[in-house]
Amino acid sequence: MEPSLHVSLNVSDVARSRDFYSAFFGLPPAKEKPGYVKFVTLSPALHLALNEAGRRPHPEGALSHLGIRVASTGEVDQWKDRVTERGLASFDEKDTTCCYARQDKFWVSDPDGNRWEVYTVLEDVEVPAPEPVACCAPSCCA
Repeated sequence: MEPSLHVSLNVSDVARSRDFYSAFFGLPPAKEKPGYVKFVTLSPALHLALNEAGRRPHPEGALSHLGIRVASTGEVDQWKDRVTERGLASFDEKDTTCCYARQDKFWVSDPDGNRWEVYTVLEDVEVPAPEPVACCAPSCCA
């Protein structure tokens, strides 16, 4: 078995988050129990667990954002087209410098404000962005 990433998120409303992630990944949950939903994706290899906490997580929590890196701008655009067709709002950043890399990407936020970027790296750079961009801003895409 190839390694895969496991992420577990506390969410305020598991049904609302299930619907968001079903649209984001384009697939139904692999497991659904009271207060718990799990998604398993192959590309990227991810096991995402949603645990109903009964409250919205604190917006200044330890998590900055989550991301899925793809091979090309074309794949970024394909992901964006799919999530847009499924009714999710997104925010584009093309040819932007973030985290010491020039990137094309877009962002979506789940119902609890957890931000996801789907991105490709165009090239590594040696200097940070001259001004804050979405990957470094605490409240983009909310």
